[in-house]
Amino acid sequence: MIIRPRPHGWQLLYILRGSIVKAIAPKVLAILILSIAVAAVVELAPPTGIERVSVTPFTLLGLVLSIFLSFRNSACYERWWEGRKLWGQLVYESRSLARQVNLLLADDTGRRRRIAYLTTAFAHALAGRLRGRIVALMALPWLDKRQREQLGQRENVPDALLSMIAAELAQALRAGDLDPILYTQLEERLHAMSSIQAGCERILTTPLPFAYTLLLHRCAWMFCVLLPFGLASSLGWGTPVLSAVLAYAFFGLDQLGEEMEDPFGLEPNDLPLDALVRTIEIDQLDALGERPLPEPLLPQGYLLQ
Repeated sequence: MIIRPRPHGWQLLYILRGSIVKAIAPKVLAILILSIAVAAVVELAPPTGIERVSVTPFTLLGLVLSIFLSFRNSACYERWWEGRKLWGQLVYESRSLARQVNLLLADDTGRRRRIAYLTTAFAHALAGRLRGRIVALMALPWLDKRQREQLGQRENVPDALLSMIAAELAQALRAGDLDPILYTQLEERLHAMSSIQAGCERILTTPLPFAYTLLLHRCAWMFCVLLPFGLASSLGWGTPVLSAVLAYAFFGLDQLGEEMEDPFGLEPNDLPLDALVRTIEIDQLDALGERPLPEPLLPQGYLLQ
């Protein structure tokens, strides 16, 4: 995620960090070269028939395309915002679990510490699962030898970690260290964390319909490629400027929607999962009273991962 002050004045013209200029620059450059060629043919060559092409059909096509792109971007932003809400909920649930465990659970066997470490391991494992990393490797630093053996070859590592937390609570219940009513309250936290995992996996594994995305890609290219032929007769050498600006707008909206469609990736505009995991890690260690605490992750070059 890009974290930087809102640009003002001339900054709007040259800021690249956090924009989609680099991603769409080859496309815009291709349209610019094509429009220069078309303008040169109209201005310098004998009449070829391009002069009779009207800009009116492109106006209608551009209007329809902008509506479709706006709808797609709204759907992609909704996915991005839902992912952020789910991770915000995970921060809340993990803090609540740590507070309740510390207040309600007797700690004669280091159970509080194991639950806090398992909660941290769950956050690391979930972020790794969403970003295509080696999930078990993300959780191992927070597990003891017995827990690593229990994890084994489980495919769903985050769910296995929640099961370990549930086992710790069940052992406390059977030992009489936890009241059944209080156990139910703690189990509700685990249920909420499992629901958050399912919500994140739903976003990850259910992209927007491919046919819809492909249609928008094709229409954006069709519009930008054909536009210079409609503008050349009226704008002449001004055609490349307007064509490049419109290509920047349409290709930019298309690219921005593509980045937000998967909010858990590593693109500049994706969610800062690593920073959110570090927040959960700090909260859990702080609840245990451990010092020193790790430092929060800060933006590097305005980019917060």
